Amino acid sequence: MPANIQVVLQHDVEKVGKSGDLVRVRPGFARNYLLPRQLAVPATTAAVRRVEHDKVVALAKAEKAKKEGREVADKLGALRVKITQKAGEDGRLFGSVTAKDIEAAVKALGVTIDRKRIQLAEPIKNVGSYEVAVKLVSDVAATLKVEVAARA
Repeated sequence: MPANIQVVLQHDVEKVGKSGDLVRVRPGFARNYLLPRQLAVPATTAAVRRVEHDKVVALAKAEKAKKEGREVADKLGALRVKITQKAGEDGRLFGSVTAKDIEAAVKALGVTIDRKRIQLAEPIKNVGSYEVAVKLVSDVAATLKVEVAARA
């Protein structure tokens, strides 16, 4: 009986490896735990080729997303968003400006972003100019200039 066998992980397994890794494990662990739970498949040449193909496809998809993210980041860097809301005499807003408001204002200018990507620590509650971070892709971020003005 072999001391270890090779399997290709289909899901992340703690202390063993990540999805897509080719790992050597004990035969009993593979037979009794990994294979019945469909966490891994035997390391046949077809399975290894499929995993390599999936990695290439995922890499290409990530590159495309980064490229699109950079294009959107350039557009956002050039934008200056103006939001008007009712405010008191001291410059304090009645209500606040949230990520949803910023998303709507940016969409009106022709750029579509997801409001979950807008990183606002807390809603804006005063009149003034703010720089808001927008995280588009894992390592692509942009800074959006938001000007909050008082409405009469």
